[in-house]
Amino acid sequence: MPVLSPGALPSRTAHVLETIKAAILNGRFKPGTPLVESDLAGQFGVSKTPVREALKALESTGLVVIRPYTGTTVRELSDEDALGVYDMRLLLEPEAVRRSVAAGASFAEAARALERAAHAGDASERSVANRDFHGALYAGCGNPLLVRTLDGLRDQTALVSASSWSRSPSWEEEAEEHAAILEQVRAGDADGAAGLVRRHIEGFVARHLRREPSA
Repeated sequence: MPVLSPGALPSRTAHVLETIKAAILNGRFKPGTPLVESDLAGQFGVSKTPVREALKALESTGLVVIRPYTGTTVRELSDEDALGVYDMRLLLEPEAVRRSVAAGASFAEAARALERAAHAGDASERSVANRDFHGALYAGCGNPLLVRTLDGLRDQTALVSASSWSRSPSWEEEAEEHAAILEQVRAGDADGAAGLVRRHIEGFVARHLRREPSA
């Protein structure tokens, strides 16, 4: 299923989509929460049509699940699901970043995203800025299919990270890793940047997804 961007949707639908997405990523709509079209339409003061369109778009990014006869809920990512998302990133993202650096891409957007993340007011803003930072790193890889595939993983990654940070805040450590990655891409070190991206993703998995059980 293609990933729908807010820019491709009518303005009311885009507003509803972004508001629901923010509520999911900042934890106000927790995994498993039912999203009832009529209730959301009332909250937003719109008909059910833009709500329905927004929920379909969110389904395409993996943030919600729509089931016939039972309705829509915020997606509950199992540990296996989360590991699958990060495994895909490990396979694809370091190489995409390496190609972007080798192609001499601009990383001005990545720097701006890093600045936004540093001044984020909540987990939702930080998660979106984090997503934008990673997207800006691989956007210039020269392979549109690779970019679309990684873009399709970004919201699911944000869902995992927001949930993980709520349990075990590690943003400062990851922000330092982001800064080191940005330094490498600006220096034009393609292999060095790719290696740091790989270690960054592996570090998040080790901290949050492969934790040893408590004694």
